[in-house]
Amino acid sequence: MELRAGQTAVVTGAASGIGLAMVRRFAAEGLNVVLADVEEGALRKAAEELRESGAVVLAQVVDVSARDAVEALAEAAYETFGAVHVLCNNAGVGSGAEGRMWQHDPHDWQWAFAVNVWGVFHGIQAFVPRMLATQEPGHVVNTSSGDGGIAPLPTASVYAVTKAAVVTMTESLYAHLTAEGAGIGASVLFPGPHMLRTGLWESHRNRPQRYAKSRPRKTPYRSLDQWETAMREAGHQVRFTPVEEVAELVMDGIRSDRFWMLPASERSDAQIRARAQSMLDRANPAYLESFILD
Repeated sequence: MELRAGQTAVVTGAASGIGLAMVRRFAAEGLNVVLADVEEGALRKAAEELRESGAVVLAQVVDVSARDAVEALAEAAYETFGAVHVLCNNAGVGSGAEGRMWQHDPHDWQWAFAVNVWGVFHGIQAFVPRMLATQEPGHVVNTSSGDGGIAPLPTASVYAVTKAAVVTMTESLYAHLTAEGAGIGASVLFPGPHMLRTGLWESHRNRPQRYAKSRPRKTPYRSLDQWETAMREAGHQVRFTPVEEVAELVMDGIRSDRFWMLPASERSDAQIRARAQSMLDRANPAYLESFILD
């Protein structure tokens, strides 16, 4: 798809991290940008920064787990700009689950699915019919993760399950758009190839009361800085991918109509090969913690 000045891009989870990097990149190309985020203060700050740089901005507080809120976002975007050409369903949360899967608080699953899975579907349902109706070129990007999207990290199983669901949802969306003969592409984004400095580690700060934990955590939440320090003290190498590189991957993927927005990485390639071979061999899975540390 050709990206041109005057087109419109919608990004959820746009007030920080990968989402903010994407809207900055779209704005740099002259696209109108629609920012959606659950954090009002951070959203206002991001919108002001973009406007000061000359971007045309619409910012709206949105909880993507609420279908009506996403529908209202779509209505506002089309009322303001008349069309949407790029939709990035990027908003996501960690779950804060502790212990083995059978010990997890059901509210951890409900919250993670509400945002990471239902949030993506709400975006698809609110925007794609409108994108089809305008008959203009378009592209949908759904953010997954190597954790779950490629192979699950067992210590983060709730998050991994939601991100695996995003991959399958996007594959299905791609098939449906192709069957329609639509001029709308679809991609699944795997941010990386290394760790990212995003607000995902502190996503519990936005956890709604309706999904509040039914029992207190046994251990306090760890920030990214605390996790990084612990990993380094344990002798592990920790590398980070700048969010700007992820945004560039998205731009290139849209222009190339590439379904798999998957950065080159020996680590992820090894995971993909190992998992595929395990399935072909009908062998039991083997999970290597080292895959997520280098």
